[in-house]
Amino acid sequence: MNREYHKWHSRDLNRDMELLRFGHAGTPILVFPTSMGKFFEYEDRGMIGALAYKIDHGELQLFCPDGVDGESWYNKRVHPRWRVARHMQYEGYILHDVLPLIGQKDQSGKLAVTGCSFGGYHALNFSLRHPDIATHCVCMGGAYDIKQFTNGYYDNDIYFNNPPDFLPRMGDEWYLSRYRDRVKWVLATGEWDQCMDQNVKMAAIMHGKGIPHWLDIWGDHTGHDWPWWRAMAQKYF
Repeated sequence: MNREYHKWHSRDLNRDMELLRFGHAGTPILVFPTSMGKFFEYEDRGMIGALAYKIDHGELQLFCPDGVDGESWYNKRVHPRWRVARHMQYEGYILHDVLPLIGQKDQSGKLAVTGCSFGGYHALNFSLRHPDIATHCVCMGGAYDIKQFTNGYYDNDIYFNNPPDFLPRMGDEWYLSRYRDRVKWVLATGEWDQCMDQNVKMAAIMHGKGIPHWLDIWGDHTGHDWPWWRAMAQKYF
């Protein structure tokens, strides 16, 4: 399997960032790590192994950037205004550094975006904010409401980075048409997943906006952990 390690200085974040690419061809998948997860998490947790056949056969290539949740949403040492500001700098890093690398490796125009747990938040939020970039969004056990990290503080940047708030009020047809016609949405969760309720609520919001989506609730006591996410990855990718 082709495995590439990349490291460079991000101007948006003003620090070095690391990334792993797996595969040599196929649909590019941007993978957001879980809460405070690292760029090697998908490999360490067996997700790359679960998709190895398709990666080896040129059907998929995965791009796994590092996260900065410890500097943004989970950074309780700073004011929530700085937490959301750091998150937006991270979005800038994805847009200005990671996406150009993906574009060098693939010119298909496709981009699947995915994440598990809090990575599901990043995947959904990024895809909703940039439906001209994402073509598929697969969230596994996602948690989408970030007000739990803001200590009651609220501003426009938090609003526009909190899907349960901004999506119900979205009226811009530029976005809505792309949500409906361009992006394929999957909200996967388990019947015992602690985040199941958030997925059910998000699916209801999407239904209310006329956005086609697949809410897939797994049975058989499926919970919120990597063994189930590995099986989900094999199903959706």
